[in-house]
Amino acid sequence: MTYIKRDMEETFLRVSNQFKVVLITGPRQVGKTTMLKKLMEGTERKYVSLDDVALRGLAKNDPATFISAFSPPVFIDEAQYAPELFSHIKMQVDDKQRNGDYWLSGSQIFRLMRGVGESLAGRVCLLDLFPLSQNEIYNHKLCQLLSTDFNALIERTIGIPDATPTDIYTRIYNGGMPEFINGEIMDREIFYQSYVRTYLERDVRDLSGNIDVLKFHRFITSVAVRCGQLVNYKSIADDAEIDQVTAKNWLNILETLGMIFFLHPYSNNTLKRTIKSPKLYFYDSGLVAHLARWSSVETLMNGAQSGAILENYIISEIMKGYHNSGNTPYMNYYRDRDGKEIDLLWEANGTLYPLEIKKTSSPDRRLANTFRLLEKCGKIVGKGGVICLRNDFIPLDSNNSAIPARCV
Repeated sequence: MTYIKRDMEETFLRVSNQFKVVLITGPRQVGKTTMLKKLMEGTERKYVSLDDVALRGLAKNDPATFISAFSPPVFIDEAQYAPELFSHIKMQVDDKQRNGDYWLSGSQIFRLMRGVGESLAGRVCLLDLFPLSQNEIYNHKLCQLLSTDFNALIERTIGIPDATPTDIYTRIYNGGMPEFINGEIMDREIFYQSYVRTYLERDVRDLSGNIDVLKFHRFITSVAVRCGQLVNYKSIADDAEIDQVTAKNWLNILETLGMIFFLHPYSNNTLKRTIKSPKLYFYDSGLVAHLARWSSVETLMNGAQSGAILENYIISEIMKGYHNSGNTPYMNYYRDRDGKEIDLLWEANGTLYPLEIKKTSSPDRRLANTFRLLEKCGKIVGKGGVICLRNDFIPLDSNNSAIPARCV
């Protein structure tokens, strides 16, 4: 199996030198354990997994003995299975006062956060790892966050291989799960079928009790075909033949498991006509394509959902970039009651940066006209862009540019 270098590696090592405990969370099978094992090569750090039932029992029933047996520096995998360890880790790091002594990882974020919040507040750095980004798979060049500055965009395009529209939709279709991307598993459909059955169903059941598997499959399919759209709880519930309370609960669980995320609408006191509903996105576009039953790159690229899934892909790539760099993503979208919309706004240092995402290779400067809606928001509006399927960067006007999707 070929190891794919992760953009988070430098971030992880940096914070490990600053915090006594580093906890990395994220969905199952995205490479958390693989990355940390790679980073501990050539060091004296021990590895212990609580997937081992015997070790899990020791950690839960006699955490003091466990901590004594596996003295730091140590990497404890699937730490959510034994929250009893956290108070003992607290005592250990308070006594030794050494940074980086404990590396923890886990997939069930809710359980981890509950235990960590109670015991390790102020001692732990939290990082989230998600499926492979297109930079990690195809570029191996960029670790800096996307900027709309013209010079930064020109530099960003240098040395990155060209990507046709078909190439971009192939990336969307394949997704970013390491076991499939690195060739360990060759059959894409079998991989995603197994992933849904062995991980998603089990974790949802663990967090919500018994579930009707058929209704859950209808539910998650309904969610997938609505990626990049406003959340409509009633429609999702109706598709799955469940009530809206259950639909909201299952969506919250998918968010907790790191499968989906929401963009909330941007508003302030001067923008009173903006709507209130969030938009929904998946971190892995390959899972969306599988759940929505797109059978090939061609059917995905030419289907009615092609624009929405491109938006999902681009926004998830930007979101992964923030997480990999250890930064907090301050991202929203804009939509008013007249239907005028800006796909993505991110805010930094009091400035708003607007982006549109379009399935076109020939963007028109008029696509940036909606950015003028922000002039009345009371904030500085920075350079914007239209992320699209053309290969090269070009300015659209003095403030906005066409940004190739391959460079996100």
